[in-house]
Amino acid sequence: MSEQSYQKSLKRWKEKVSQAREREYDYDTVSGLENDLLYLPEDGHGDESAYMEKLGFPGEYPFTRGVHPNMYRGRLWTMRQFAGFGTPEDTNKRFKFLLEQGQTGLSVAFDMPTLMGYDSDHPLSLGEVGHCGVSINSIEDMMILFEGIPLDQISTSMTINGPAIILLAMYIVVGERQGVASEKLSGTLQNDILKEYIAQKEFIFPPLESMHIITDMIEWCTDHMPAYNTISISGYHIREAGSTAAQELAFTLADGFAYVEAAIERGLDVDKFARRLSFFFNSHIDFFEEIGKFRAARRIFAKRMKEKYGAKDPRSWMLRFHTQTAGHSLTASQPENNIVRTAYEALAGVMGGTQSLHTNSMDEVLALPTEKSVEIALRTQQVIAYETGVASTIDPLAGSYYVEAMTDKLEAEAERYFDLIEDQGGVVAAIESGYFQREIGKAAYEIAKKYDQKKRIIVGVNAFTRENEIIDIPVLKIDKQVELDQVSKVKQLRASRDDQKTAEALKNLSLACQNETNIMPPLIEAVRQSATLGEIVEAMKKVYGTYTETPVF
Repeated sequence: MSEQSYQKSLKRWKEKVSQAREREYDYDTVSGLENDLLYLPEDGHGDESAYMEKLGFPGEYPFTRGVHPNMYRGRLWTMRQFAGFGTPEDTNKRFKFLLEQGQTGLSVAFDMPTLMGYDSDHPLSLGEVGHCGVSINSIEDMMILFEGIPLDQISTSMTINGPAIILLAMYIVVGERQGVASEKLSGTLQNDILKEYIAQKEFIFPPLESMHIITDMIEWCTDHMPAYNTISISGYHIREAGSTAAQELAFTLADGFAYVEAAIERGLDVDKFARRLSFFFNSHIDFFEEIGKFRAARRIFAKRMKEKYGAKDPRSWMLRFHTQTAGHSLTASQPENNIVRTAYEALAGVMGGTQSLHTNSMDEVLALPTEKSVEIALRTQQVIAYETGVASTIDPLAGSYYVEAMTDKLEAEAERYFDLIEDQGGVVAAIESGYFQREIGKAAYEIAKKYDQKKRIIVGVNAFTRENEIIDIPVLKIDKQVELDQVSKVKQLRASRDDQKTAEALKNLSLACQNETNIMPPLIEAVRQSATLGEIVEAMKKVYGTYTETPVF
């Protein structure tokens, strides 16, 4: 890369910035010193070749310094607090509270029966309805969940995987009933089933059948939902299961590339679907390692999409991601310390260039968060955004010997894992052999030993503890009436709908699964005919079956 090419790229970046919108804000320091939008090595007189290969300019390949030309000066990250509990009515009230407090996007947490594809009156749902998220049985529940929330103005993230395609169909039908066409819906569906087999274990169908379902959804949404992120490839739960940062990075990107390959094999144009892929990372407590991880992720993704998969559109090279602070790092003892942990983890996500962010509440290790603790968590993001100055300049840690070395080291470690996964026969084969599970198990064991031996300290847990500690903070409790109400509602729905139309819609869905035609259209119709979540899952199980994991020791 010649100096001329460096200068040409710099000129192109400046032109993009001049055309980009900038938020009206005072970007000087508190003392009045001017902050430049971007800082370069020795004012551009360093090693231009190395700079362009590894860093480049924001909004340009390889996107190490961010995916947008002016990053947070153009638009702050979306403050998207994860929320969901009890009945749809309960969660609707929480959504409206968060929006009133300045949240800029919604993120839905579902209860365990919904995540596993069971209706509230299923025997396996007993005692779990509404406890770890909101209970959704049908389109009627989904309508209540978004009552008074215009879907053409708010983007919504939904964290669900096994039955994700069904919740997406419900979301589409809510839009229809609000008069919002699918083309105008925006948001993100997690829909990352591969990491479920690897880490979180909330799967329903076997891996190959699940990949077929996801590819159906990507295919349909590419044509009908151009503003919607069809899948959020998630490292969050891989990290929560005990992985290292390098494993989270490598396993997440490997999953993402597996989805890309499946869509290409289906015959889809990579430049038509890749721009709607997004990622979801954990921001853990090791501040600089996390920043290096986010920067390395963008660089790896850009290189692979361009060089291996032949994507030509720069938007297909851009890794956009949501971040959530680490639930694994929160402690039940001295829970107020969790506010501090969350603040540092959120700051790492911002310094790493995240596009949206959820900050955990201090009481999440004890129960679902209270309204007060959620407000504190949101205020944490707002303090970072408006008071710290970190949004005034792009990628402020670029050029740090440590951060650049950490970015390179994590990239190299991820590439090593890609080779090992390929040796296993690819992602699905590595899941079936238990490779990922064993690697994560080893990593979790090693870090646990260090905590036990006090080679690493967790404040308030293995050091700086209090004797006879009394935890005196209010916690949210889910009343038994939630389950009774949801069971009653689903039974009333079955009694009032047109059973013949519902049965016909479910039959057509099973036929589509059997004939390997795209299942989105019959699935949407089943939702319109008030088929319940559990009934739709059962119609799909008839063809796809279920999956039982091989134990790993």
